[in-house]
Amino acid sequence: MAAPTSSKNLTLEHQPLKEVLSIAWPTVITMTSYTVMQFVDKLMIGQVGPLDLAAASNGGIWAFVPLAAAFGFLTVINTFVSQNVGAQRPERGPAYAWCGLWISILIWLVFLIPYALILPYIFSAMPEATPELVEKETGYAQIELLGAVVLLGSRSMNNFFFGLQRPRVVTFSAIIGNIINAVANYILIFGEEGCASIGIPGIPGIPAMGVYGAAIGTVIGTFFEFIIPFAIFLGPKLNNSLKTRSAWRFHRESAKGLFTIGWPPAVQFVSEIICWAIFMTVLVGSYGEAQMTASWIVLTYMHLSFMPAVGLSVATNSLVGKYIGAGKPDVAVKRARLSLIVAMSYMTLCTIIFIVFRNPLVQLFIGGDATVEEIDVIIVIGSQLMICAAFFQTVDSIGIVYTGALRGAGDTKWPSMITVIFSWTLIVGLGWVISNIWPELQALGPWIGAAIYVIAFGIMMGIRFELGAWRKLDLLKVTAAAQKPSIIGPGPPASEADATIRDIADAIGDAEMKANE
Repeated sequence: MAAPTSSKNLTLEHQPLKEVLSIAWPTVITMTSYTVMQFVDKLMIGQVGPLDLAAASNGGIWAFVPLAAAFGFLTVINTFVSQNVGAQRPERGPAYAWCGLWISILIWLVFLIPYALILPYIFSAMPEATPELVEKETGYAQIELLGAVVLLGSRSMNNFFFGLQRPRVVTFSAIIGNIINAVANYILIFGEEGCASIGIPGIPGIPAMGVYGAAIGTVIGTFFEFIIPFAIFLGPKLNNSLKTRSAWRFHRESAKGLFTIGWPPAVQFVSEIICWAIFMTVLVGSYGEAQMTASWIVLTYMHLSFMPAVGLSVATNSLVGKYIGAGKPDVAVKRARLSLIVAMSYMTLCTIIFIVFRNPLVQLFIGGDATVEEIDVIIVIGSQLMICAAFFQTVDSIGIVYTGALRGAGDTKWPSMITVIFSWTLIVGLGWVISNIWPELQALGPWIGAAIYVIAFGIMMGIRFELGAWRKLDLLKVTAAAQKPSIIGPGPPASEADATIRDIADAIGDAEMKANE
């Protein structure tokens, strides 16, 4: 079944900026949502104390290591769906979404749960590992991993709707998820004690759970990020047009495509996140709690700065995939460059903010049982690191956006190779060398190595995309073989159209479809 080309799509093709922004703004909100959840976690946990902030941050990054690998496989759902949309074959998209869900469940059972059990041994081996720190960071990470199946499910749905050029569905769920996360966080972190530093009372009868409450709140918020788009995916409108319910069986060819194109991003994501984890907990962590806490504060602001650019990268992935599928690679190049201009403008603004407001930005995260002396030390360290992070913001946008453009074209192996080489030699290797040659720099030493990594990676991604080797790839020809179903799972999803959550979701889906007509 060919998807009709709407008058809106024809108009948008001749209005490049409008097209980029129409896809980008909901995608930016969506991709930033999990980062905002983590930001809210850390902001609230910081009011408990510096140790709790370090524990949640360490736990979060090590929990994300196996999740990063899973995200690599799931992110290329966007590529396949968008290229099929561009080729007027959108009905092939649901099979990739279902494969993503089955792969998510498999990864959760086989890898994430066993990994959660060995985390205490990993944290115990870290520098400056005190029993209290190990206990808190282990608990935070284990809760997030046990609830990670809904996070992986939401990423499968997100990438399907991104590729379908309908990101507003996911944006709505992201906003709801973040609201629920913030409320759940406050209730579970502070309990009946409330937060005296911001003058908000607690909830009688609820125990204060600290870092554990933050992890539970994130899982609750993420569940709503998954269930809303999933309900729309199964709703009658999409089912009638794309047969989303009947595609529930595991399709070998679709899964083969995801693994063939997805394994390089999986390697790329997991390699980079391991290097950043070593960077924060080993290299920076060796200088003590104050240096590590300040570094986590700066990295948290970095997440807020680059995640909107990641959203633009996902939008670029979708647009490049659509135009390559439609046989218009030159238009794909123009959209990638336009997305880059938007991302560079935003991240340059972040550079200015990081420098001008560095002291109050760092101080915002410090509270609870921190002494005046501890606060002063963390602010001094954090301010220096904010300047270091500001130095590479603009160049970072080049690597982020062009990686998405390359992924939209199916060029995933080369970025993966560059990431692995650069992250281990510059983040870890150069960071270690600087720490040993100039130990007086303390945390700033490893941060200089990280800055060089970001700059080098951005330059290489720009060169790779502009040279155009990706033009020789043809994903749709590779995956044109008939999809053969292999039945797994308990049975097909229910087909009733009158379930309450489906009614609500269907209304949201209707609004999205009308917006695209």
